Amino acid sequence: MLSDTQRATLAATLPAVEGALPEITPRFYRGLFDAHPTLLDNMFNRTHQKSGEQPQALAGSVAAFARLQLEPDVRRQRFILDRIAHKHASLGVTADQYKVVHQHLFAAIVEVLGDAVTPEVADAWDQLYWDMADLLIASESDLYAAAGVEPGQVWREITVSDRVQVSPDTIALTLAPVDGELPKFRPGQYISVQVPLSDGAQQIRQYSLTGSSDDAEWRFSVKLAGEVSAYLHEHVFEGDTLKVSTPFGDLVLPDDDAPLLLASAGIGCTPVIGLLTALAEKGDARPVTVLHADRSRDRQPHRGMLAALVDSLPDGNLIQWYENTSPHIVSDSVRVGHMSLDNVEVHPEANVMLCGPTGFLSSMREEFLGRDIAESRIHYETFGPELLRSSAR
Repeated sequence: MLSDTQRATLAATLPAVEGALPEITPRFYRGLFDAHPTLLDNMFNRTHQKSGEQPQALAGSVAAFARLQLEPDVRRQRFILDRIAHKHASLGVTADQYKVVHQHLFAAIVEVLGDAVTPEVADAWDQLYWDMADLLIASESDLYAAAGVEPGQVWREITVSDRVQVSPDTIALTLAPVDGELPKFRPGQYISVQVPLSDGAQQIRQYSLTGSSDDAEWRFSVKLAGEVSAYLHEHVFEGDTLKVSTPFGDLVLPDDDAPLLLASAGIGCTPVIGLLTALAEKGDARPVTVLHADRSRDRQPHRGMLAALVDSLPDGNLIQWYENTSPHIVSDSVRVGHMSLDNVEVHPEANVMLCGPTGFLSSMREEFLGRDIAESRIHYETFGPELLRSSAR
């Protein structure tokens, strides 16, 4: 843990390091991938590296953790670390890889900040890194143990038993075990899928499971966007095999029985469908409000399934927004434009669960906070690297 001296040094240097992170993180990744090119091809998302989203996500995580050591917020720290740990576990990250990251991250810090990195400064930031790494390693170890696998040993071959086109640009795949039984999952969790691309890379993406957790098979949906989804759309059909991970993810139903509000955009409906399936199976009587935004009804994946699941709940309500739709279908439950909480009743004690791209999550999170929903009751799953704020809020 940080000593008082290290904490003081961290506080004094945080503004400079935080300001330099946009330069440090790209240098870190360049050094890492130059030394270990297979990491870029076989673990990291190449699309997010090119767009700069992944370096921003790393910078946000480091800055957020640093600030939380100076202004302790155990709940916020746990939120950040749990989200990262589940992602790491789904990729098969192991403890030894943190040493590799440490080497290249600190080389980038020294390269950017130069003489400002005194022995005292290096010592404080080194301690911060290992504090964060040790917490993640412990969390990931617990996740592997709970899943009944050795650290990093999360991959299995599985057979595609069914493929269905659920919208013009979205397919749904059903997976059956090659032998034995598939591991159980909690509604809302996801699996990683690794595919071989034409240049030899083995790229990985996460996909939410949409079926019942009691089924013998797994189901997930794939929207056509990016290298892995394009491969799945073009090359994967009934009878083919896929390399997939054990299920992970922390966007699961809260333990209490408070009202639920589930808000999603686009293919973000898939974890919502997993959650609704679980609620419908047990006839959950709590109030459940479902908000969904999409470009148009004709391109909306699982439109009928979403509506049927909400209708099956004793106290379910569905409101949908479309950027493009016919005026004659507009009503209280079908609206035009982007999602908004205008004229939406939000229970003050509701657990809010958000699923979708980062821009959607950011804007809706602000709206719910503006409705005085406690931040501890706002949970989310993002499709893409999570751009964490550096504030402790």
